[in-house]
Amino acid sequence: MQGMNKSTVWVLETRPETVVADYAKLLRQSGFESAVSKDKETLIKLNLSWTKFFPACSTQPWQLEGVVKYISDAGYPKEKLWVVENKTVVTDPRKGAEKNLWMPILERYGLKFNPLPEQEWHVYNFKSKLLKLPELFPRGIEIPKIYPGKQIVHLPTLKTHGHSTTTGAIKNAFGGLLKEVRHYAHKYIHEVLVDLVLMQKELHPSVFAVMDGSVAGNGAGPRTMVPVEANLILASADSVAIDAVAARIMGFDPMQIPYLAMADKMGLGNAQKINVEVMGKDISNLNLNFKVGKSFVIWGDQMLRKGPLRFLEKPALHSPLMVWAPAASNIYHDWLWYPLIGLPRVWKFMKTPWGKLWKSYQRPVPPTSQPVLEPKVKPA
Repeated sequence: MQGMNKSTVWVLETRPETVVADYAKLLRQSGFESAVSKDKETLIKLNLSWTKFFPACSTQPWQLEGVVKYISDAGYPKEKLWVVENKTVVTDPRKGAEKNLWMPILERYGLKFNPLPEQEWHVYNFKSKLLKLPELFPRGIEIPKIYPGKQIVHLPTLKTHGHSTTTGAIKNAFGGLLKEVRHYAHKYIHEVLVDLVLMQKELHPSVFAVMDGSVAGNGAGPRTMVPVEANLILASADSVAIDAVAARIMGFDPMQIPYLAMADKMGLGNAQKINVEVMGKDISNLNLNFKVGKSFVIWGDQMLRKGPLRFLEKPALHSPLMVWAPAASNIYHDWLWYPLIGLPRVWKFMKTPWGKLWKSYQRPVPPTSQPVLEPKVKPA
């Protein structure tokens, strides 16, 4: 699978006063309409890393508005758009959509939110030779029944991750193509992320990613981070390339990140700098100097899966006893870290220009004259 052509990643600078218009410019310049057909049904896959709001953690409201406004203005039929997000053992997509201010935007543009736990799932027999998922799910890999044959647009954020170093367009598929038991995949996260690229190439006519780096996340991602104003937005039709560029911006060598190096070697996308053309902003001297940290929960998970406590992995994480894990995560994240450490960071963020923009989305949204349209399901 060698010999791929060069990939293009667009990077633009932005600011709160112009961000929605900047997204329109980004999508126009990056060839969104050439990559994503108006004639086909399209999934808009949001990113919910926490039910609560925390800067850089989940799809930003201006990111969502920038994309759906552009799509609406460009004439994409609303009845062919599916805005989706999944749950984890510790997140709730409906509550998360409210707390992260997605719902007023979707209502304004006449779009329905479709939580994936409320969709029908079925076992899909992939033809691609996957690396790890068949071993992890020997009874078959269940995916949402609405996925096959639809284009997909990912809306990740620029941030680090304690399991995979970075997280972005590829990792965003993790939350859509696998059920909440996907935590089984953490032990082999890099191979599983490569599997997700293979799966998407088989399922979707096209894949496009629009990444928000207005506020980026440094440290123990994807939740317990330090927000950093980076004032960047990115877009590409190559998920490997956009994640590689994001890694470089954060200060990492993408070829030292296993999932990106493996995907590049298998010809699934371009991670090597020589094969990725960055358009828009010159990032050659840009380095945010991010460092990967591990939250207490991710550290404990890795101790059980890969570390000295791995003899306890099956009873602790693969049996009815595993209910302790999400309970421990909720206690740590929601009851301890968020009120003691997270909230002061949120309050500090709210005093910034981006924080003031976020608060503006809390205002009541004028009623739209357009009805909320249900995506049409084609007969099987």
